[in-house]
Amino acid sequence: MATSIVRKFVSQGCRKPARRLGCKSFSSTKTTLSDNRVPLSQPLPNFVPPKYATKESVNHETQITTLENGLRVASLEKFGTSCTLGVLIESGSRFEVNYPSGINHFLEKLAFQRSSEFSSRDAVAQALEQVGGIMDCQTTRDVSIYATTVDVTGISTALRILSETVNRPIIEEKDLERVRQAVEFELQSLRMVLTPDVLMNEMVFAAAYRNNTAGLPKLCPKENIDRITPRTLYTYLNSFYDPSRMVVAAVGTDHQSLVDLVRKHFVEKKPIWVENPSLYEADKGRDNSIAQYTGGIVTEQADLSQLNLSASEMPDLAHLVIGLESCSPNDADFVPFCVLNMLLGGGGSFSAGGPGKGMYSRLYLNVLNRHHWIENATAFNQVFDDTGLFYVYGSSHPSKIHDLAQVIGGELVNTAGKMNREELERAKVQLQSMLMMNLEQRPAEFEDIGRQVLSTGHRKPPQHYYDAIGAVTAADMKRIANRMLASKPSVAAYGDVATLPSLETFQKILRGDKTGKSRTFSSLFGK
Repeated sequence: MATSIVRKFVSQGCRKPARRLGCKSFSSTKTTLSDNRVPLSQPLPNFVPPKYATKESVNHETQITTLENGLRVASLEKFGTSCTLGVLIESGSRFEVNYPSGINHFLEKLAFQRSSEFSSRDAVAQALEQVGGIMDCQTTRDVSIYATTVDVTGISTALRILSETVNRPIIEEKDLERVRQAVEFELQSLRMVLTPDVLMNEMVFAAAYRNNTAGLPKLCPKENIDRITPRTLYTYLNSFYDPSRMVVAAVGTDHQSLVDLVRKHFVEKKPIWVENPSLYEADKGRDNSIAQYTGGIVTEQADLSQLNLSASEMPDLAHLVIGLESCSPNDADFVPFCVLNMLLGGGGSFSAGGPGKGMYSRLYLNVLNRHHWIENATAFNQVFDDTGLFYVYGSSHPSKIHDLAQVIGGELVNTAGKMNREELERAKVQLQSMLMMNLEQRPAEFEDIGRQVLSTGHRKPPQHYYDAIGAVTAADMKRIANRMLASKPSVAAYGDVATLPSLETFQKILRGDKTGKSRTFSSLFGK
């Protein structure tokens, strides 16, 4: 009886809305569907037969080809009708030693604008829309990424656009006026947010790598906005946008057809500065210095008490970052450091939690849950080819900044202490899960392929990292924690930080020196 009622409800519920909206029912014929005749295990009649991925139809190995001009092409076949592809270039703020800092910040704003074949950004967007595409550009400290996602039928169009924006941009003074305004606005907005994580990232890297490589500013300093000219940009492009420093990566296309199209758009067509050498100045050389970790402290005193961007009053906060040197992705300790990052975890004082959200991480359990005055505590691990920085970002009321330093420093010290099996296994499983889920997204897999090939010339499969994560032991965690704590701290602080401890005090805290400890911290749960 119950079964027949359910069938009647489903059958009527599927047909009636279609009639009310004036739409066709499931079947294009006048015959209505009967759930008795079409079981759920069979496709509906008059529909296009579905296509399923099979193990034999997809090659899960990354294929790599180096073209005659040194450009590397890397691709991975993936089931579906969309393709993410782009260009990754060994270019970023760490290479701006011989140039005004901010070059790459400007280039990011100029991406997908005017070029030899496109008159404006609107023209680029219109061409992409014809193939269902989107575009994006991101410049980091060591890599610049120009990317698109399009229908597989539009790969040639996407490569044409990428080639134009990378190799043949038209940059004139009138173009830079708009960019200067955008950069100036961005620099102002950095200090108008409740969580200035971008600003804190700039400051802690400036402290960690003082005046060298990764410590050079990623964002254009205000004093350099008017110093950057079209000739400055073309000179930099001529030096660093060389095919030998590039990788064209794609996820979701056949490799050989991709290679043929890349050769057409990136080899046969020359860069605009090669065709017109008068655009740039004499080569200033490339700085390939190895990062030198220095440690240190960078602070900025500011009154954030009036930072209210809405009718609701925002909390008055001071922001603190404590960092230590970790390692590069090529180091044997890279995976254990990633596990340590997951184990510390963290987040904001309010975060909608659930399974897999890290609510049992140490920074949640030991910091946010025990110290109600701490607004944020989050661990990060950023790596480059030759170094890495592990740091914890926290924020609290300015009157508690000294206590915040003690709490965060204490958690870093505790990473070298006892670690129970349950929390370690949880961190490992969570990292494995995050790795695999991220690789289900084409843009994430595209960037993974491009970065690995750009750095090492090949790509390690996800299974390699999955197995390496599973093999991490408590002894590994203790070893890397001691290695990390042996480095000089890098400290960044922003806001009302008048009571911030000195760098010497931070060093004592991270040594576990009792003289570095102050008083018992108040918490929601007592001592």
